Amino acid sequence: MSLVTKRALEASLKNLLLKKPLDKITINDITEDCGINRMTFYYHFRDIFDLVEWSCAEDARKALDGKKTYTTWQQGFLQIFEAVKENKPFIMNVYRSVSREQVEQYLYKVTYGLLMDVVNEEASKEAVSESDKSFIAHFYKYAFVGVMLDWIRGDMEADPEQIVEHISLLMHGNFSRALKAFRTGKTE
Repeated sequence: MSLVTKRALEASLKNLLLKKPLDKITINDITEDCGINRMTFYYHFRDIFDLVEWSCAEDARKALDGKKTYTTWQQGFLQIFEAVKENKPFIMNVYRSVSREQVEQYLYKVTYGLLMDVVNEEASKEAVSESDKSFIAHFYKYAFVGVMLDWIRGDMEADPEQIVEHISLLMHGNFSRALKAFRTGKTE
């Protein structure tokens, strides 16, 4: 029942975001739209930003399900773009409000998880420390999220498939090269 209530609160928030900005939405607005009382809201979430964060995490989990390997990371990244675009009113509203940092943190978290799985898979062939693998995933995370934030700032006009294709061309073989460089301590 808890997950059903959380999803209903999420749907109410997204519905309200079609009508007004996040900073004008109250918990009372959400609970009225959802048909529950305020205490039920607080049973599940600390505040509206907690609900926003949970909603972003749920969207990310669905987008990346089964797409976190070296051969599927492009599909996973495309799924992130598509999940963001499907929730465009929600993302744009949250991004343009006082919680822009939440959108960025969501994207960093999701992208890092995807990349870390890819790096770990590729690292099975190389003896590389956990801190070096983490560094590689963080490095690429900032590049990927930077591209995505530019796309969001551009009102999501560019084609996500074309963006991911360009990233894929740039990245071809880079994970393996980076891991090998960290293992040997030199660049090729």
